[in-house]
Amino acid sequence: MKRDSKLSGVLHVLLHMAELNAPITSEALAAAMQTNPVVVRRLMAGLRQAGFVSSAKGHGGGWVLSCSLGSVTLGDIHNAVGAPALLAMGNRTESPGCIVEQAVNAALDGACQEAEALLLRRLNGITLADLSKDFHRRMTGGGFTAKDIEHAS
Repeated sequence: MKRDSKLSGVLHVLLHMAELNAPITSEALAAAMQTNPVVVRRLMAGLRQAGFVSSAKGHGGGWVLSCSLGSVTLGDIHNAVGAPALLAMGNRTESPGCIVEQAVNAALDGACQEAEALLLRRLNGITLADLSKDFHRRMTGGGFTAKDIEHAS
């Protein structure tokens, strides 16, 4: 089963945007995410509604961060992009007639609910500032500069 990488991709481009001192276009973000600009615009629409990004049209326009990195959690971003499923596992049949499968579903449902609650708590405890700090630690520790990591252009 294919895993949903929407949150990972959005976090990736948000960190790139945090490093920029200028707006970035949907086309440039799409290149960094290896997707279509329409997909980027859809994702950014949710982030704009949440107040995390804003956009300007015309020459020199594009997307910019409009929030403090320390005030936004990964959970906030997850919600802003539509709260995609956190786990790829599911029941074979949602409303089984078989009592064996009912028992299996009950066990799996409980375990999945606990796992999702734990994951959401963890996402709500990590800010964009935490990610940025880790990125900078990795960049300087690896001897990289901001130019070395640019692939959103």
